[in-house]
Amino acid sequence: MPSPASHSPAQAAARLEEFTVIDVRAPGEYAAGHVPGALNIPLDKLPDALPALKSASARGSLLVVCASGVRSTRACEILAGADIEAVTLTGGTSAWEGDGRGLDRPEGAHTTWPMERQVRLAAGSLVVAGLVAGIRFPAARWLSAGVGTGLVYSALSNTCGMAAVLSKLPYNRAPRTAGDLDATLEELQR
Repeated sequence: MPSPASHSPAQAAARLEEFTVIDVRAPGEYAAGHVPGALNIPLDKLPDALPALKSASARGSLLVVCASGVRSTRACEILAGADIEAVTLTGGTSAWEGDGRGLDRPEGAHTTWPMERQVRLAAGSLVVAGLVAGIRFPAARWLSAGVGTGLVYSALSNTCGMAAVLSKLPYNRAPRTAGDLDATLEELQR
């Protein structure tokens, strides 16, 4: 499958009014700051949103955003499989903000680390824990081997089971004041 079309932050900003912007990060990441006007549909909920996204894409272009571009590229591949055209933001919200462009942050929202950073911390911690525990209990080294194998699989498949698990943690969930997925899907169908 060919790589999805992508726009740099400057290209996306120049056309921002033309796009329906979809942020596929975890709700907590989205609440910590997102591209202006973006609607949150977490990557794991994307299949549920396909009919609404198809409807939205019939009215205009979709710009898919995440923290670094990895999840948005995967989302564009899923959308392409459903015959929905979408463009990904190269470098994600990190590049957007790094280019001097502002992010919308709901009042009172806390800052959550990007999912890639959370995965690096969790994976690194588990590897170190397995090695340290392996000094006393040699079988504990299998924890390090398992995490390493999971990271290799994650890279080869462009998926991340650890990110899926981490996204369920309370600090990665949106505050109760944030809109829910049903409201977002309803807005897309208008």
